[in-house]
Amino acid sequence: MRWIYWAIFLGVLAFAASATTDRSGNARMAENIYWSDGDSGRIDGQPFRLANVDSPETGGVGARGGARCEAEREIGYEAKEFIVALTRSADVQIAHSYGEDRYGRLVVDLTVNGRSLAEIGMEAGHYQPWPHRGQRALAPKPDWCGQLMASLD
Repeated sequence: MRWIYWAIFLGVLAFAASATTDRSGNARMAENIYWSDGDSGRIDGQPFRLANVDSPETGGVGARGGARCEAEREIGYEAKEFIVALTRSADVQIAHSYGEDRYGRLVVDLTVNGRSLAEIGMEAGHYQPWPHRGQRALAPKPDWCGQLMASLD
């Protein structure tokens, strides 16, 4: 079943990679990036979320939208540190904008020095695929705690 999610994600990512423009039809530089966690933050004051990926949550365990366990929170901070370091002083572009999500955040694909940030984060283990079509998730949100516990077995 997991391979189906990967196949969907890779198909969405391939489509997104071919669409390297924002809504106006032009790729644009992303300046003044602040990361709230590994997959969301603000670009020039505009809240954003990366499209079709999920990183571990950094919010308090049990809090609305927070981590499900302390281990998730810890790797969430590692993911954030990785992304902050990767994008600091880099050529970050908004490759594609999908409009806003239900929280009013701009949903985007970003590139770092010409490479997909989603791919870089997945290769480093800080992201997992979470494909969406519009505002609808095509797969369940990744269970970081369950996967962390399974890796200990």
